[in-house]
Amino acid sequence: MSRHKISFSVNGERHELEVEANRTLLQLLREDLEMTGTKRACERGDCGLCTVLMDGEPVKSCLVLAVEVDGREVTTIEGLAKGEKLTRLQRAFIEHGAVQCGFCTPAFIVAGEALLKRNPHPSEDEVKEAVGGILCRCTGYRQIIDAILDAAKGRE
Repeated sequence: MSRHKISFSVNGERHELEVEANRTLLQLLREDLEMTGTKRACERGDCGLCTVLMDGEPVKSCLVLAVEVDGREVTTIEGLAKGEKLTRLQRAFIEHGAVQCGFCTPAFIVAGEALLKRNPHPSEDEVKEAVGGILCRCTGYRQIIDAILDAAKGRE
Protein backbone atom coordinates (compact mmCIF):
# COMPACT_ATOMS: atom_id res chain seq x y z
CA MET A 1 0.00 0.00 0.00
CA SER A 2 1.39 3.38 -0.95
CA ARG A 3 1.99 5.96 1.77
CA HIS A 4 1.51 9.70 1.44
CA LYS A 5 3.00 12.48 3.53
CA ILE A 6 0.37 14.95 4.70
CA SER A 7 0.54 18.17 6.68
CA PHE A 8 -2.56 19.53 8.39
CA SER A 9 -3.85 21.14 11.58
CA VAL A 10 -6.13 19.60 14.17
CA ASN A 11 -7.58 21.98 16.74
CA GLY A 12 -4.89 24.51 15.86
CA GLU A 13 -1.98 22.10 16.24
CA ARG A 14 0.12 21.29 13.16
CA HIS A 15 0.75 17.62 12.28
CA GLU A 16 2.85 15.92 9.62
CA LEU A 17 2.26 12.23 9.09
CA GLU A 18 2.66 9.50 6.53
CA VAL A 19 -0.62 7.70 5.87
CA GLU A 20 -1.81 4.87 3.68
CA ALA A 21 -3.95 5.92 0.73
CA ASN A 22 -7.03 4.12 2.10
CA ARG A 23 -6.80 5.42 5.70
CA THR A 24 -9.75 7.56 6.78
CA LEU A 25 -9.74 10.79 8.74
CA LEU A 26 -11.66 8.93 11.47
CA GLN A 27 -8.86 6.36 11.78
CA LEU A 28 -6.22 9.08 11.73
CA LEU A 29 -7.93 11.03 14.54
CA ARG A 30 -8.76 8.10 16.81
CA GLU A 31 -5.80 5.78 16.23
CA ASP A 32 -2.88 8.00 15.23
CA LEU A 33 -3.69 11.16 17.21
CA GLU A 34 -5.63 9.43 20.03
CA MET A 35 -8.54 11.90 19.80
CA THR A 36 -11.38 9.65 20.83
CA GLY A 37 -14.08 12.32 21.11
CA THR A 38 -14.87 11.64 17.46
CA LYS A 39 -16.92 8.45 17.61
CA ARG A 40 -16.60 5.34 15.47
CA ALA A 41 -19.95 3.75 14.74
CA CYS A 42 -21.27 2.71 11.33
CA GLU A 43 -18.14 3.62 9.31
CA ARG A 44 -20.36 4.01 6.22
CA GLY A 45 -21.53 7.61 6.59
CA ASP A 46 -25.01 6.63 7.70
CA CYS A 47 -25.04 7.74 11.35
CA GLY A 48 -23.01 10.98 11.40
CA LEU A 49 -21.48 10.20 14.80
CA CYS A 50 -17.98 10.81 13.42
CA THR A 51 -18.76 14.40 12.39
CA VAL A 52 -15.88 16.86 12.63
CA LEU A 53 -15.21 20.22 11.00
CA MET A 54 -12.91 20.46 8.01
CA ASP A 55 -12.11 24.07 7.19
CA GLY A 56 -15.14 24.99 9.29
CA GLU A 57 -17.64 22.72 7.53
CA PRO A 58 -19.12 19.55 9.04
CA VAL A 59 -17.93 16.31 7.42
CA LYS A 60 -18.36 12.66 8.27
CA SER A 61 -14.78 11.68 9.04
CA CYS A 62 -15.38 8.03 8.13
CA LEU A 63 -15.98 9.14 4.53
CA VAL A 64 -12.97 11.47 4.23
CA LEU A 65 -9.65 9.95 3.29
CA ALA A 66 -6.75 11.10 5.43
CA VAL A 67 -4.88 12.26 2.30
CA GLU A 68 -7.73 14.74 1.69
CA VAL A 69 -6.86 16.70 4.84
CA ASP A 70 -3.46 17.71 3.51
CA GLY A 71 -3.22 21.48 3.95
CA ARG A 72 -6.56 21.65 5.78
CA GLU A 73 -7.77 22.58 9.27
CA VAL A 74 -9.72 19.97 11.21
CA THR A 75 -11.65 20.76 14.38
CA THR A 76 -12.87 18.03 16.69
CA ILE A 77 -14.93 18.17 19.88
CA GLU A 78 -11.64 18.36 21.80
CA GLY A 79 -10.83 21.67 20.11
CA LEU A 80 -14.01 23.57 20.99
CA ALA A 81 -13.69 24.30 24.71
CA LYS A 82 -10.97 26.63 25.92
CA GLY A 83 -9.38 24.61 28.69
CA GLU A 84 -12.07 23.96 31.28
CA LYS A 85 -14.35 26.71 29.87
CA LEU A 86 -17.11 25.10 27.84
CA THR A 87 -18.63 26.84 24.86
CA ARG A 88 -22.09 28.36 25.17
CA LEU A 89 -23.46 25.43 23.15
CA GLN A 90 -21.77 22.81 25.34
CA ARG A 91 -23.29 24.42 28.43
CA ALA A 92 -26.71 24.53 26.73
CA PHE A 93 -26.48 20.79 26.00
CA ILE A 94 -25.92 20.14 29.70
CA GLU A 95 -28.69 22.52 30.81
CA HIS A 96 -31.22 20.96 28.42
CA GLY A 97 -30.30 17.35 29.19
CA ALA A 98 -29.28 16.88 25.57
CA VAL A 99 -26.41 14.59 26.50
CA GLN A 100 -28.17 11.38 27.62
CA CYS A 101 -25.65 8.55 27.02
CA GLY A 102 -23.25 11.01 25.38
CA PHE A 103 -22.14 8.88 22.44
CA CYS A 104 -23.67 11.16 19.78
CA THR A 105 -23.09 14.39 21.70
CA PRO A 106 -19.72 15.32 20.14
CA ALA A 107 -21.16 15.14 16.62
CA PHE A 108 -24.22 17.21 17.50
CA ILE A 109 -22.11 19.85 19.24
CA VAL A 110 -19.60 20.07 16.39
CA ALA A 111 -22.42 20.40 13.82
CA GLY A 112 -24.25 22.88 16.06
CA GLU A 113 -21.14 25.03 16.49
CA ALA A 114 -20.67 25.13 12.70
CA LEU A 115 -24.29 26.18 12.24
CA LEU A 116 -24.09 28.94 14.87
CA LYS A 117 -20.87 30.28 13.35
CA ARG A 118 -22.46 30.36 9.90
CA ASN A 119 -25.87 31.55 11.14
CA PRO A 120 -25.91 32.98 14.68
CA HIS A 121 -29.74 33.06 14.80
CA PRO A 122 -31.04 29.94 13.04
CA SER A 123 -34.68 28.94 12.85
CA GLU A 124 -35.81 25.62 14.25
CA ASP A 125 -35.98 24.22 10.70
CA GLU A 126 -32.39 25.33 10.05
CA VAL A 127 -31.26 23.58 13.24
CA LYS A 128 -33.08 20.41 12.21
CA GLU A 129 -31.42 20.53 8.80
CA ALA A 130 -27.96 21.11 10.30
CA VAL A 131 -28.19 18.06 12.58
CA GLY A 132 -30.40 15.94 10.33
CA GLY A 133 -27.65 13.51 9.35
CA ILE A 134 -26.72 12.61 12.93
CA LEU A 135 -28.50 9.77 14.70
CA CYS A 136 -29.35 9.65 18.40
CA ARG A 137 -31.01 6.71 20.13
CA CYS A 138 -31.65 8.40 23.48
CA THR A 139 -33.03 11.94 23.40
CA GLY A 140 -35.58 12.09 20.62
CA TYR A 141 -33.83 15.26 19.34
CA ARG A 142 -36.08 17.79 21.15
CA GLN A 143 -33.45 18.56 23.80
CA ILE A 144 -30.74 18.84 21.16
CA ILE A 145 -32.74 21.28 19.05
CA ASP A 146 -33.70 23.30 22.14
CA ALA A 147 -30.07 23.46 23.30
CA ILE A 148 -28.89 24.80 19.94
CA LEU A 149 -31.71 27.36 19.79
CA ASP A 150 -30.97 28.42 23.37
CA ALA A 151 -27.26 28.85 22.60
CA ALA A 152 -28.25 31.00 19.64
CA LYS A 153 -29.96 33.39 22.01
CA GLY A 154 -26.57 34.19 23.50
CA ARG A 155 -27.64 33.27 27.00
CA GLU A 156 -24.67 33.05 29.38
